[in-house]
Amino acid sequence: MHPVDLAIIVVYLAAMPAVGVLVGRRQRSAADYFIGERSLPWWAVCFSIVATETSTLTVISTPGLIWAASGSYNGLTYLQLPFGYIIGRTLVSFVLLPRYFKGRQSTAYQYLGERFGSVMQGVSSIAFIVTRLLAEGVRLFAGAIPIQVILTHYGLHTQYWQIVVVLTALTVIYALVGGIKAVVWVDVIQLTVYVGAAVVAAIVLATKLPSGWASRASDAGIFRVFDFNFDGLHLLTSQYAFLTAVVGGAIFTMASHGTDQLIVQRFLACRSIADGRKALIGSGIAVTIQFALFLLIGAMLWAHNGFRNLKELGVKSSDDIFTNFITSELPVGVAGLLIAAILASTMGALASALNALSNSTVADLYERFTKRKPEDSKLLRHGRIWTLVWAVVFAVFGSLFSSRNNPVIEQGLSITGYTYGAMLGAFFLGLMIKRARQLDAVIAFVVTVAVMAVVVLAVKIPPAPGAKPVVLAFPWYTLLGVLITLLVGGLLSLRHRSPAPSAKPEVSSPAA
Repeated sequence: MHPVDLAIIVVYLAAMPAVGVLVGRRQRSAADYFIGERSLPWWAVCFSIVATETSTLTVISTPGLIWAASGSYNGLTYLQLPFGYIIGRTLVSFVLLPRYFKGRQSTAYQYLGERFGSVMQGVSSIAFIVTRLLAEGVRLFAGAIPIQVILTHYGLHTQYWQIVVVLTALTVIYALVGGIKAVVWVDVIQLTVYVGAAVVAAIVLATKLPSGWASRASDAGIFRVFDFNFDGLHLLTSQYAFLTAVVGGAIFTMASHGTDQLIVQRFLACRSIADGRKALIGSGIAVTIQFALFLLIGAMLWAHNGFRNLKELGVKSSDDIFTNFITSELPVGVAGLLIAAILASTMGALASALNALSNSTVADLYERFTKRKPEDSKLLRHGRIWTLVWAVVFAVFGSLFSSRNNPVIEQGLSITGYTYGAMLGAFFLGLMIKRARQLDAVIAFVVTVAVMAVVVLAVKIPPAPGAKPVVLAFPWYTLLGVLITLLVGGLLSLRHRSPAPSAKPEVSSPAA
């Protein structure tokens, strides 16, 4: 590795914890630690949401989505998914967000506690914790994969667990001391770094392209955005089908950005409902622009690699295409910047998970089940203790993997399919079915998780006689889970003759 690239990476790794500690070193209360005393500007929260949902594999993999494994091309059809995100986040901002701002809530699951009871709040919080532990722990390990490939190329031979431990240790420094303020402001810097690095990489790549590449890409379908194939099997199994991406993506993001504490905690740190809406809807627009940038890089890489498909390129995975370009063809300084950007995306997602898990553990489990409200200084201490505990758990969990071919990785990455539908369904059950009680909600939640586990792990759809079975496209998992929850919870609620005492008609507040 060139000394300039190494210097950029070292300075970045040292600077991020320092900036985080500097920004958040004056935490005086648990509310400040978890939701920043609702004082953060909406644009910073918006960027933090985008950085939180962006992983190392997003940066590395998105350019490769241009290619299809079959030897054809997906083009820009992945952009349909963030179109659905914008719709889903707009719905969340008007349906769920006002309910979070009605009280002084710090987690998404306190609403379920008020509507159904402490058991339902605890069940949903535990589901969130397990989901985040598996999804973020595996994502931390998955993020170490391209980092190890890049470091090996430059002669630095490392083990996956070493990368996991170093990244976790650096991240926990500012997450532990600075709380949500440190996490948000470091996220803003990290998003700036990886988007800026991607723009620089695109500019460098543009200087290497043959003339007439854009017209050739258009003829090959590389710039195709919409997939209007409405064949039933295609809609069920392809995430690139228009209805699957837009409708399924909208429902998926309603769960991920409306019921997952990882994101809900962000907009609860905004100054008002109006700011929360701008942050949430703005994040959908920003993610769409971000995906467009990385997919454009993919189109340029297609031209740079001789207009060839995956089989002709001879690569194991489309993920390798951008990685190879970073390590082999970027000039000195730019390569170091992009590697720092990859580290940034991993650290940002981890820091967000640590703070959200700590928040939910304290507010949804400790306070709810001890039925005590300790003094604020004690809650702040508990928050920091649990941040450290979850950091150790993540480091251990991520270090357990030694092979990128471990089937547990695939299960971990699809874990949201088990729980997101149950989470969003529980919220809809509380809002739509007034007779539903806590036991109805808990049973519906557990049944949904169990059914979705079978769907994710075991249900296969044969595309044609003799063909290899395929799975249901992931955007449909959340919608299916919501329907199961509402069906089971709704049927159980028929046992009751009157609305639940907690399901009183709501009076709109001026703030909403």
